[in-house]
Amino acid sequence: MQKRSVIFDHDGSADDFLSLILLLSMPDVEIIGISITPADCYIENALETTLKLLERAGKSEIEIGIGNFHGINAFPSHWRAKPKVINALPSLIGIEVEGNPTQFIDSVELITRKILSSNDPVTIMMTGPCSNLVHAIRENADLVHHIEEVIWMGGAFDVPGNVATYNHNGTAEWNVFWDPISAKDLLKYGLNIVFVPLDATNDVPVSMDFLKELANHREHQWADLAGQFWATTIDTIPAYEYIYFMWDVLATSYLAIPNAFVFESMEVDIEAVGPSAGRTVRKEGSNQFAKVAMNVNKETFYDYLINTLTT
Repeated sequence: MQKRSVIFDHDGSADDFLSLILLLSMPDVEIIGISITPADCYIENALETTLKLLERAGKSEIEIGIGNFHGINAFPSHWRAKPKVINALPSLIGIEVEGNPTQFIDSVELITRKILSSNDPVTIMMTGPCSNLVHAIRENADLVHHIEEVIWMGGAFDVPGNVATYNHNGTAEWNVFWDPISAKDLLKYGLNIVFVPLDATNDVPVSMDFLKELANHREHQWADLAGQFWATTIDTIPAYEYIYFMWDVLATSYLAIPNAFVFESMEVDIEAVGPSAGRTVRKEGSNQFAKVAMNVNKETFYDYLINTLTT
């Protein structure tokens, strides 16, 4: 079986680590490198969790790069602290790893080297901001010729965004808002970009019924760990009812179940500054084309999750 060479760029929240579990479980995917963006995390904790998951999966040889760009619009600090809680979970706390960020190479160097040394075109799977990839391309434009596809959990095209902060009108999604200037630049390179935006992820909540079903499979290590990870998210978003969505997990599942998605090809743009900074928009005449997930077959997606986490 020809495996797809994938660089995974994440930003260290609970759903990023669930995405890593999925990637580690995909038989036709080879993770050739992992980049960590210091966005929805504090880098030391996110690095530790990443190393623990690789150790648990028997994949500790996968090389990791650390992003040293800290964005323009910071994520809330209480969201960023989530990996510290995750590392204390019973399933992970006993795994000893060496996680000093200063001993790891820069993400830009990792991305550049892994792309140029690959025998096959590389897929970039991004569940955080796109800054590391854009900075790498700015330094070496030849990288675009070796990238097969960029899959990005980001954006909100026909639905409201999820940014609620000062001086912003709420139209942006956080992964784009963190560094809207790099996000706008990403569209200029002619890459094959697949957006999995809030338009699609809003249809797949992490419901209590789903968590109860997952809890019935605790004898499987990944199902048990995934349930623990999602349990840490219940207080993330204040609401009368628990609301958390399969943001990164849905985007990552595209690699395994692409036919479950409904896509629209469109010309797009991103607003880089002002009260709508980070807003992703349809823009005819931009000559910046992307494939945008608008919906997903929910039954296929949830079945895929349960089957993967219990195998």
